[in-house]
Amino acid sequence: MEPIRLLLLDDHVLFRESLSRLLASEPDFAMAGHCGTAAEALDILREAPVDVVLLDFDLGGEHVSQFVAAARAGGFEGKILMVTAGMNAADSSMALTHGASGIFLKHSSPGNLAQAIRLVAAGQMWVDQKVVQMLAEGVPQREDSSLRNLLTAREQQVLQSLFEGLTNKEIAAQLGVSESAVKATLQQLFQKTRVRTRSQLVRIALESSLSATRKL
Repeated sequence: MEPIRLLLLDDHVLFRESLSRLLASEPDFAMAGHCGTAAEALDILREAPVDVVLLDFDLGGEHVSQFVAAARAGGFEGKILMVTAGMNAADSSMALTHGASGIFLKHSSPGNLAQAIRLVAAGQMWVDQKVVQMLAEGVPQREDSSLRNLLTAREQQVLQSLFEGLTNKEIAAQLGVSESAVKATLQQLFQKTRVRTRSQLVRIALESSLSATRKL
């Protein structure tokens, strides 16, 4: 099995070098490189195959959206995981709607980061629970403006668990139901939101939150 090839873009040298060494010790990870500027990262993307870019939101004077746009224009088709000390609700929603596959906060453990990387590389999403809570608190309580008003209590619980990156088995254990019941609830969510995958489901829920906030 091929390792997950990583590129780390973070302007804090000590953090970047320490995290690179830590990730390189994982048997299923391979570091394609690490750097502190968008220009350096784009050079690496042109020269080496990368599956996941670990991208810090705060790059000093550079804006991450410009890097993402340039990377996509240059042919990068991999995943982008924001690894940051913090982002506000608007920036979090914008990052996710513009192609980031997740947001990981630096206060979390290295083990959780490894799990987030594997999920993102596999096509899933990872959104830190604190970010989810921040986004949820920003959704206005209006009957016509929030996706959650269309969902049953169980559907909301399952959707929340998807935000946390849990598997069907883990969701079933957390809710005290069977795994088949979780799968049935997921199918109901897919039908209501007209999507086909877990990642699309999480993304449309976040986009709904951002859209609802903008209406006010």
